[in-house]
Amino acid sequence: MTKKEIVIKIAEETELKQIDVKMVVQKTLDHIVEALAKSETVELRNFGIFKVKSRKSRVGRNPKTGVTVPIPEKRIVSFKPGMIMKKRVMK
Repeated sequence: MTKKEIVIKIAEETELKQIDVKMVVQKTLDHIVEALAKSETVELRNFGIFKVKSRKSRVGRNPKTGVTVPIPEKRIVSFKPGMIMKKRVMK
């Protein structure tokens, strides 16, 4: 499902204009990204939790040449689904 499909579905269900729904959806996503950029946790009750985690630096290997390559530390976003989402998805 794309963002556009979400906007259309919400607009149909709420009888709001698509442009207004699109603005709200985009602002919501912008604020989530902004919070994650500040390393804040974003918790959406019954949906899930977005968190920023650090991956330690490590040594990798180029599969073609077999040469070892240092992989630097980096930050990643992780998502842990909420209970209601888990139950609905696992049906």
